[in-house]
Amino acid sequence: MICQPSKDDSMRPFFKTFFACLKEQRWDDHRYYHHSRINQSLHLVSALSFIGAYALLFSDPAAAALLAWLVAMVSRQSGHFFFEPKDYDVVNHATHEHKEEIKVGYNLRRKIVLMAIWALSPVVLYFNPTLFGLFTLHQNPEEFIRHMAYIWLYLGAAGLLFRTFHLFYLQDMQTGLVWATKIITDPFHDVKLYYKAPLYLLRGELIDPMGMKPKAPQI
Repeated sequence: MICQPSKDDSMRPFFKTFFACLKEQRWDDHRYYHHSRINQSLHLVSALSFIGAYALLFSDPAAAALLAWLVAMVSRQSGHFFFEPKDYDVVNHATHEHKEEIKVGYNLRRKIVLMAIWALSPVVLYFNPTLFGLFTLHQNPEEFIRHMAYIWLYLGAAGLLFRTFHLFYLQDMQTGLVWATKIITDPFHDVKLYYKAPLYLLRGELIDPMGMKPKAPQI
């Protein structure tokens, strides 16, 4: 799942290789990690929720964080953890272990760490209400929830920035920037990609056949 430019790419404008790599990362993410129609449908719910959170971000960041984490992230990761097949991938001729190893972004192991931090953060805030002086002491449950929401907002931003800079170190700057762009724009792309998934699911199709043979993106 790593875009490796050809020898001639050094002569191509940056934006051309950038968008080619973005297309490749999106394609690999779809063909490797979105076989289940339930997972695709949950991604549609997640995408619409994230778009709503983006809109709220400018007027009520706390509400945006609550919508993003409690609805968008929970539905998104539930699809991956509980419904996506983890046996041998006959479409792409790859084991689950191989896909986890080459995953550019957060594989399941990294997601478990991220979601564990998210789930434990309210406990930390409960026992340390000011979070080491970052917040004023909350006066009611609503203020506690808003403080918690801001922690989640910062956690989301930190998770994005951490993996982006990690990819700068592991691969190169372009790979990190492409991945960050993919993550930010995934909600819009997922709506385009999975808007028919609930219909297929209602027809009884649990697994996307994906043509059985993967088609590489035109780069």
